[in-house]
Amino acid sequence: MDIRFPHEAEIVERIQESPNLFTLRLRFTDPQTQQAYQFEPGQFNMLYLYGAGEVPISIVSDPMDDNLYDHTIRAVGRVTQGLADLHKGDYIGVRGPFGRGWPLEQAEQKDIVIVTGGLGCAPTVSVINYIMKRRERFGTVNIVQGVKHSNDFFWKERYDMWRNSPNTNVLLAADAGDAIWPWHIGPVTSLFDQLEYDPDNVLIMMCGPEGMMRAVSHHMIENNIDEQSLWLSMERNMQCAIGHCGHCQFGEKFICKDGPVFSYHEISSLFGIKGY
Repeated sequence: MDIRFPHEAEIVERIQESPNLFTLRLRFTDPQTQQAYQFEPGQFNMLYLYGAGEVPISIVSDPMDDNLYDHTIRAVGRVTQGLADLHKGDYIGVRGPFGRGWPLEQAEQKDIVIVTGGLGCAPTVSVINYIMKRRERFGTVNIVQGVKHSNDFFWKERYDMWRNSPNTNVLLAADAGDAIWPWHIGPVTSLFDQLEYDPDNVLIMMCGPEGMMRAVSHHMIENNIDEQSLWLSMERNMQCAIGHCGHCQFGEKFICKDGPVFSYHEISSLFGIKGY
């Protein structure tokens, strides 16, 4: 596929996840494009709204999901607000996939810890879907989700489904919760004493605010987890997705083409430094 230009895709389903969060399920209109398109969990597409522009959005579906491609989007800007107004049967442009995904071959036969914070959990959804459909390839799976307020919690049915999978530990936390919030109150790191994994055979994947990922990384390193077992999905202002515009430069690397998934070992010298 030529990733320089958007390819037309039809919205085959639109799902309202929360008041400002929605999922577009897409299918390419050209059969050859549809057949050629392949992606890995953790990669992203550039979604192009005609007359408005394009935005980078993570692919949250499994690579084997009937050649349909899900993108969960938060309506926060001009392009995403425009995408929110679309319906089933409308068309958008898609460029991609871009970037490096999660290290799934390295993760096989290992225990898994997936930590997400806030509403930035989309990059981990596809890898969770991938693991759940190939459950026998992985050890114990820990899914840890933290939000600022319990009202930010969504996908309850999805978390319930994951919790019912064998050898799967789902832990949920909110910094603040209402009276009926049934899970933990506090930061995600306060749940780590409930994790179930072999420290000598584990792979950690995380996505969310960099302060949270820094705290998680330091906790794991202090508990003798190898730095090369820590993987992070980074976010920056990605406008071209091919490393030409420079908006997402991170030291000598570009988030769009060298990431967005990085080993902690790769970026530890810059991670958390103001200006990077």
